[in-house]
Amino acid sequence: MTELTRRQRQIFEFLRDNYERFAYPPTLDELCESLGMASRGSLHKHISALIDAGLIEPFAGSKQTGIRLTVQAQRDYAACEHALPYVGKIAAGKPIEALADVHYLPVPELLKSDKPCYVLQVKGDSMKEAGIFDGDWVVIEQRDYARNGEIVVALIDNHEATLKYIEQSPGKVLLIPANSAMTTQIYAPEQVQIQGILVGQMRSYRAH
Repeated sequence: MTELTRRQRQIFEFLRDNYERFAYPPTLDELCESLGMASRGSLHKHISALIDAGLIEPFAGSKQTGIRLTVQAQRDYAACEHALPYVGKIAAGKPIEALADVHYLPVPELLKSDKPCYVLQVKGDSMKEAGIFDGDWVVIEQRDYARNGEIVVALIDNHEATLKYIEQSPGKVLLIPANSAMTTQIYAPEQVQIQGILVGQMRSYRAH
């Protein structure tokens, strides 16, 4: 996908996620109202950038009669409708690797929860004794709390993210690897921010 500003991505994602809701493609005025934008001129600028990017097009050749996704963007939407965003790689003691573009991976419904989820790829062997190996994809339910014994994505000191079992008690948080060669990490509660819990896992056996 073409690199978009935050507002352009918001507009595109609104059209993508809601295009079946509209009986006719929404006009600029309808988009302004739906997105809570006061300036029609500002919206027009963002719409023009999305048209240049090939993501949307004027309905019947005129922005006044509505804006819709291009055929290619509709195909991409159909491909991603049952997919989850892939946000990068995670390893013991390493930050999540941020991706510049949005990528999606198809994920079977049985591996998801009914809450918002995303996908990370595991790098390293800190969880191998739990059957989670280097290169596996893990499905993470996005939430900021966990029960003891769950496998979580934990952000440490607002800097590094790691996949570990969690044990929480007053005054400390234990992040426990599933690898007998590695030691448990101990932190103060304020150092650890839970970013989600493991709900599914996928693996490829193809040679790379």
